[in-house]
Amino acid sequence: MSIRPVKHESRATPTMEGAGVKLHRVFGFGDPSMTDPFLMMDDFRNDEPMDYVRGFPWHPHRGIETITYVLAGTVEHGDSLGNQGMLGAGDLQWMTAGSGILHQEMPKGDFAGRMHGFQLWANLPSSLKMTKPRYQDIKSPEIPVVIDDDGTSVRVICGDFWGKSGPVDGIAAEPVYLDISVPPGKRKTFPVDTYRSAFAYIFAGSGSFRDASKPFGVKVEKEYMGEELNIRDLSGNRTLVVFDTGDEITVQAGEQGIRFLLVTGKPIKEPVAWHGPIVMNTREELMQAMKELQNGTFIRADH
Repeated sequence: MSIRPVKHESRATPTMEGAGVKLHRVFGFGDPSMTDPFLMMDDFRNDEPMDYVRGFPWHPHRGIETITYVLAGTVEHGDSLGNQGMLGAGDLQWMTAGSGILHQEMPKGDFAGRMHGFQLWANLPSSLKMTKPRYQDIKSPEIPVVIDDDGTSVRVICGDFWGKSGPVDGIAAEPVYLDISVPPGKRKTFPVDTYRSAFAYIFAGSGSFRDASKPFGVKVEKEYMGEELNIRDLSGNRTLVVFDTGDEITVQAGEQGIRFLLVTGKPIKEPVAWHGPIVMNTREELMQAMKELQNGTFIRADH
């Protein structure tokens, strides 16, 4: 067995999307080969409703899949095909945009105003870019949870892990998507497929992966005795760790434990022509999509 070394480590950066939603971008709009088949990931975590309530009004998607995982609050969604619904805490939506849809996502906080979730974009191979759009809406109770003897907990959203299979199926990249919590001070090793891209995103607690430096905390302002101080807050880490090849990942949890997403997928290794939420293989395909958006033919008739 070989432990995967770390080839990249970075912190999520503050940005704004939609109609003024403040969030943190984990990765995206850079070199897509680093996380192939995954293109972008956002961490939308906020306790101030004015920073997210305007949401993500109508916008197009083509050639990708969007994976929305909600931890707190709700996300109401609707699209040009007449689909609508609500994602609550612990729920997940895996949307295959395929040939194209127009949709909107409107977040709302919980009773305390908190909103927290993630959106991950996965590329589609050229053979499936123009496939029929579809949704897999997964409610929290449908996601299996495996608890090991040492208290390590794993929610299996997609793929097979520790004898459980996630409810999401039929995905081209054959991904594994796990929400992992490791108790304080525990060292834990997780198996991964040698030939899959793999990354971890730490969003609570602290810890270190073997061959990696200790993850950064988030630099935040806190008021103490009337004075604002800049400190490192390890409670909401927002650290991305991208792994090199190997068939195991080891993590050493810190004093507060650690919670992170572990995501792997089969690289597509195809050219990427990218403009916002439309991802094709060639510039010509991209220009055709933009032309269809302008002339009203973007949404295809039922396949």
